[in-house]
Amino acid sequence: MMAYKFALDEMNTKINILQDEFNFIHDYNPIEHVKSRLKSPESIMKKMYRKGLDFTFASIKENIKDIAGIRITCSFLPDIYEISKMIAGQKDVRIVEYKDYIQNPKPNGYQSLHLILEIPIFMSDREEHVYIEVQIRTIAMDFWASLEHKIYYKYNEEVPERMIVELKEAATMAAHLDQKMERLHKEIAVIKEENKRKEETSILNLVNGQFSLPMLETFMEKIGDRK
Repeated sequence: MMAYKFALDEMNTKINILQDEFNFIHDYNPIEHVKSRLKSPESIMKKMYRKGLDFTFASIKENIKDIAGIRITCSFLPDIYEISKMIAGQKDVRIVEYKDYIQNPKPNGYQSLHLILEIPIFMSDREEHVYIEVQIRTIAMDFWASLEHKIYYKYNEEVPERMIVELKEAATMAAHLDQKMERLHKEIAVIKEENKRKEETSILNLVNGQFSLPMLETFMEKIGDRK
């Protein structure tokens, strides 16, 4: 468990650095929240039992790849793929699994991008390679997934058919909301870029002496008249 904790610390540091660098270069922060967690020993053993696996450390390490988990919540849909690309670009990070539940949602409507990563952890006497599951999703996806989980937990996973249909409809609505917010985001970005170009043009004209200063011209004319 200590090795997995170190892996989470290592990965969180990487994400923070990438986030700060992206914000510095693009003047925009694509990440809203980052949350990490470790599975409890009880949860690990239950999963091993359900899968019918051997109760050994080697079997746990090889077969349970989500003991350490990180969830990244983004502002907009394209941010998900941008962040996943930045993570994949780290030299000491190896992507073991890539599951895109955004392009191919689960039957219940669930959407998210799942990555299983393998990263090295350097201990005092050895180097270990540890698996981490990273989930990347938008705020709308995270909102839906959190409430869907609570509903299933309340009904002990025996949710009435009517509610399953409504949950899937809600997932579709959340996807439409993501698309609409992304469209608005792009439109605002275009307006911002146009305003930036206008400001740069005005500054350039001022530097080149083409900027009109009516008050200064009138003052100079009066001085000329007095002479």
